[in-house]
Formats: sequence, structure tokens, C-alpha cells
Amino acid sequence: MRHPAPRGRFKRLTSIGAAAVLTSFLVAAPAQADPATIPGVDEIVSSPNIKLIANEPKTGPFAPENALNSDLAFQGKYAFAGNYNGFTVWDISNPKDPVQAVQVLCTGAQNDVSVYGNLLFLGTDSIRSDDSCNSVAVPNSAPAETPRWEGVKIFDISDPRNPQYVKAVKTDCGSHTLTLVPGKGRDRSVYAYVSSYNLDVVDLPNCAQPHDKISIVKVPLKKPAEAALVSAPVLFPDGGFPGDADSRTTSGCHDITAYPEKDLAAGACMGDGVLLDISKPAAPKVITTVRDAENFAFWHSATFNNDATKVVFTDELGGGGGAECLPSIGATKGADAIYDITGRGSKRKLEFRSYYKIPRENAVTENCVAHNGSLIPVKGRDIMVQAWYQGGISVWDFTDSRKPKEIAFWERGPLSTDRLIVGGAWSAYWYNGYIYSNDIQKGFDVLEVSDRRIDKAERERTWQFNPQTQTDYRKYR
Repeated sequence: MRHPAPRGRFKRLTSIGAAAVLTSFLVAAPAQADPATIPGVDEIVSSPNIKLIANEPKTGPFAPENALNSDLAFQGKYAFAGNYNGFTVWDISNPKDPVQAVQVLCTGAQNDVSVYGNLLFLGTDSIRSDDSCNSVAVPNSAPAETPRWEGVKIFDISDPRNPQYVKAVKTDCGSHTLTLVPGKGRDRSVYAYVSSYNLDVVDLPNCAQPHDKISIVKVPLKKPAEAALVSAPVLFPDGGFPGDADSRTTSGCHDITAYPEKDLAAGACMGDGVLLDISKPAAPKVITTVRDAENFAFWHSATFNNDATKVVFTDELGGGGGAECLPSIGATKGADAIYDITGRGSKRKLEFRSYYKIPRENAVTENCVAHNGSLIPVKGRDIMVQAWYQGGISVWDFTDSRKPKEIAFWERGPLSTDRLIVGGAWSAYWYNGYIYSNDIQKGFDVLEVSDRRIDKAERERTWQFNPQTQTDYRKYR
């Protein structure tokens, strides 16, 4: 989630931020949607080809309204679900009956998770007193000599039911999100591309301007305790997009999606969309950039199609905390933008083709905007599932880049008709035949789709899935 605000508040609003999200808030109604088209509080509506088969509510220290569920990663029979207070490991051997294997308390927003082999990575993007799981928040206004820590925490998940904290690496501006890129050849390491940003025009403790770079952490797989920052490449030597009344200045990246088999990555970097050459994992290079000041307020995330001939970028208008699925907002703001990748090698370009936004109106008390999703492995088609916060979950086809169309949808009604409570699906991903979603307030959801257009996808299986590290699904079993 995100939109103009001081760094402390905006960072948390950018992925469902803390300052604006830790307390629910009232919203003004710019243009009231038709109440007749909006489900009632907690009412579930969907297309006939998708259904909820399981829901596991938040529990314990993860249950409060200000303990937001965040991103997901998968390995084997486990789903790893982030929360602003830590992460949960779910046993999904039976998708219709997920079982909580363990809940790890480790406060530090936003706690997005990624997994690789025996390692789990947790991103901390809130200023903490130290790198422990018992740290406390440090305000921006604290004296300069006050200890501060933000960055990446690494856990050993050899036994997923008993994660062990191994190492922490401090990074400038913390780790809003992170992306894993495996080493090449004999390099038995994994590299974490750490995305973070500074929303202010002044220097801040731990996040000095200009912040026009990413941080890269190298993690030796056999000796993860030796993980260390190895480079911080500047992606915007010209300063990036300068910003305007409607779009954010580029001062970092929000999210990077890597496709290692193609030596490519796509960066969503506030005011810029970026295509990167990652053939040298520790030294990525910018191939091309693209901007859309008219419609994109905050470049949030990216998804390649399987052939890496297209990229879907998302715009998180309103920082994820706003009601952006209203008639007054329109169909091209807070939406997805589909770009074709044209040309070859260093001369590749991103060519805009169309926008996609869910066709349903939401209430003024529902935060709704394009957010996290992934491809569904349908060979010969470009189909993805995507979360829209309280706009729910949408399955849509962008095989024709110029004419995207929805295949299925599922959503709950608003959490409240009186105030905007930040909630809804943070992320929605396809994993081994099912859609898994981490709902900010309602908990862990599992959905099933029955549609001839994606039936064959149910046969495809992968052992590990990180949404920010794509793999060629033609190599699935």
C-alpha cells in the first residue's frame, strides 16, 4: 500500500502500512458506488467457477486488526505466510484442511517471506531497535545516536515445524520486499535483491538520499551465517522519474521479479518500470525503463508471462490503503498495465499494450487496488490470478496483450460500512492446483477453480514457489 506521506507512515501504507494501517481510519466518499452492486459485510460473492474450500482465521498475536497478514511463499507441503508480527508455517498436505505447523513471533513490518532450499528470508521494513525478534520500534524522531536496524533476517527451515534464526543483514532503508536469484555455475549461493525506498526529500536515519539503488545480499547455501551485503547497484544514475502531482518520485524500488532462466528481472520502482539483465546476479544492469505519469501513481510489482515476452506491472494507487475501485477513479488508475517486450539483447524495449482492472465497483470503506498475483501454468496461454485487497481475487487472461479479460472472480463484502478497515487479499497465488491467499484480516484462504481453460494446470506440480522468482512452468512435472 502507498501514497504521499512521511516515510514512517508511507512505508507501512505501501504494503499496508503501519502508521496509517495500524489504526483504521474514516474515508471521504469521492463518488458513492451503487450499494445495490456491492456485497454486504462479509458476504461472499463469486463467479460460478471458483469457490472457497478452506479458511483459517488469524490466531494469537497475529489476530489483532493491526497485525496485518502479508505475503506468501511455498515449498513442498508447506505454505509460509507473513504477518507484521512474524510468520506462520501451514501444512497444506490437504488443501481443504490446512493445519498450522508453527507460528513464529518476530515483529517487524512487513515480514514478506521467501524460501530457498533450507532457508527462509524475512524482510524487515520498519525501524527496529536491533535485529532480534524481540526488538521494539524506533521512531524517526529518535536521537541520531539511537541504534536502528532494518534489513533481512534468515532462518533455517530444515525442519519447517521448527525454524531457527540464523543471521541478519542490515540494508539501507530496510527490506520492503526481497527477491531471490540463485548463483550460476559453481556459485552455491543465493542472492537476495532487496527493494526499499525513501519517500521523503530529506535524509533520514538509515535511509539517506539519494536512494537510487537496490541492496544485494549474498547467502552461501552451506554457510548462511556468512551472508553479507555484496553490492548496491545504482539503477537510476540520472535520478529516475522526478515525480509530479500524481506520481511518486523514483527513490528506490518497491518490488523486483526475477526470471533467472531468462537472465531477466522486472523492477517496479515507484515512478519507473525497469527491465534488468541479471546474467551476473551480483551486478544487474538496466536494459530499459518506462514511465506512465498519466495513470500510474506508484509502480508496485511485476509479473512476466512464461515466455518472458510480456510484463504485467501493477499500480498501487493510494498505497493499498485507499478505496480505488470507485467510478470516480476509472479503469486505468490503480490498475495493471500490460507491456510487450520487443527487440533483443540490450536493445529490448517495453511497449505498452493495455490496462486491466477488475470490472466491479467496491464500497468507499474498502481498500481496493491492484496487488500481488502469479501466473497459472496453462501452456500456450497467459493467465494469472491476482489479489485486489478488498476487491477480492481475479483470474484473468492476457494472452492477447491488447484485450485482457476476466475468467473468474471471488470476493468478500466490506469489513465495515462505517469505516475503512484495511483488509482483503494481500496476495493470491497458484500453487500445485489451488489458489492460496493471505487475507489481511480474515486469515489464510484456499480456493479452487473449475474451468476448462485452466483444467490442465491442475496437473502441473512444482516443489518450491516464490512469486518474485519465476521459473519456466513448462519444466514442472
